[in-house]
Amino acid sequence: MNGSAAERQWVLLSYRLPREPSTPRISVWRKLKRLGVAQISDGLVALPADARTREQLEWIAEEVTDFGGSATVWIAHPAAVGDEQQLIDAMAQARTAEYQQVHAQAEAARNQDEAERRRALSRLRAELRRIQRRDYFPPPERQAAEQAVSALHPANTTEESTP
Repeated sequence: MNGSAAERQWVLLSYRLPREPSTPRISVWRKLKRLGVAQISDGLVALPADARTREQLEWIAEEVTDFGGSATVWIAHPAAVGDEQQLIDAMAQARTAEYQQVHAQAEAARNQDEAERRRALSRLRAELRRIQRRDYFPPPERQAAEQAVSALHPANTTEESTP
């Protein structure tokens, strides 16, 4: 995402859903998690503002109201740089953990046979794409995970040949 802290805008979703039935609450939370939102408080989430994130949160807001809840979407600037940095750090830490998991899985797959490495390569590439879609503030672990997954490609592996 572009912009310094002073000029960065955030799109916020404030929502409230009835406790029962729980299925709509779970559905909404899963969608928000896939987007990589920063949880500000119960029922208040944020993403760096751009046309895509705003549209996605507007869709979720519509879904919340369809489920009988209430929702509003806001565009805002944090009043304090420290508050914004906390959001950025929380989002980056969440992605860091995901990249570390992918990296560990790629390393484990290196010891597998070629067929298993190919399956792992395909699966981990897809997982990297999912993570990257919600990675607004890429941590250094992103590159390490990408390299570990790339190392699974047959052109990047060296196996000892047997006579």
